Amino acid sequence: MAKLTMAQALNQALREAMDEDDAVLVLGEDVGVDGGVFRVTEGLLDRFGAERAIDTPLAESAIVGVSIGMAAHGLRPVCEIQFSGFSYLAMQQLEGHAARLRWRSRGRFSASLVMRMPYGGGVRALEHHSESKEVYFAHTPGLKVVAPSGPRNARALLRAAIRDPDPVVFLEPKRIYRAFREEVPDDDEPMALGESQTRREGNDLTLISWGAMLQPTLKAAEQLAEEGTEAEVIDLLSLSPLDDTRLADSARRTGRVVIVHEAHRSYGPGAEVIARLVEKAFWYLEAPIARVTGYDTQVPFFARETDYLPDVARIVTSAHQVLEA
Repeated sequence: MAKLTMAQALNQALREAMDEDDAVLVLGEDVGVDGGVFRVTEGLLDRFGAERAIDTPLAESAIVGVSIGMAAHGLRPVCEIQFSGFSYLAMQQLEGHAARLRWRSRGRFSASLVMRMPYGGGVRALEHHSESKEVYFAHTPGLKVVAPSGPRNARALLRAAIRDPDPVVFLEPKRIYRAFREEVPDDDEPMALGESQTRREGNDLTLISWGAMLQPTLKAAEQLAEEGTEAEVIDLLSLSPLDDTRLADSARRTGRVVIVHEAHRSYGPGAEVIARLVEKAFWYLEAPIARVTGYDTQVPFFARETDYLPDVARIVTSAHQVLEA
């Protein structure tokens, strides 16, 4: 198995899918000649030609709208929105058409498309380049929302998203595009959408996270272990569908839960996780569920975003508060 960065693993997933199925193509701003801003689509133009690696104008609504038309006629487009902060320009197409096509046509058509986009902070970017507003998409019926946390599951989840018959919003945490490497199997590795993973086992506390926040969560679990507390770490992977069964099983066993995400706190995705746990595990909880999140402000520029993003110290502090409650 090769050791790949997440950007390389995603490139491998696209290349494999395009090799296997002529209906799969990529389109978006700079995805062809330049290989994408983060070089995730690098080499696809040379390998598959301009009809399957398509550079588009700067028009997010058109990118998604054209992808819907392609999908309705049997293609499997993988469109890239250059940064998640630009996706709002395509929301009418995504919510008004892609998410509703199967329902509207009573199953006659489906929008089998993937909308890839870098999201989240951590790279000192400009305004509209560091948002973590996955809740916008997870709130929309008909959309599946995926957020990988590393190279191996990014490759497997993207392959699964491309095969899925419904539209998938594929959120790529740009902070970890090249932050670390993992062994990625040479053979196809099936992974279902809507299933979480237990990344560390423990009986004292449940830590729930996804995307780039998984790494500080795992480091916080290691620090807690040095203190004698064994925390279970669950990587959500999919926000919609949400694997609340695994979350509830863990919460029933540990009785204490901390949720970590970089999205804004108010009405953030952690609130839905808490609601599910209250519905399914309330009588087993020994303390109020804690959240370690971004703040209810715009993501600050440059060095100040470090103070905005959850870190190991904030996670450990919240864990202590829950354990002592």
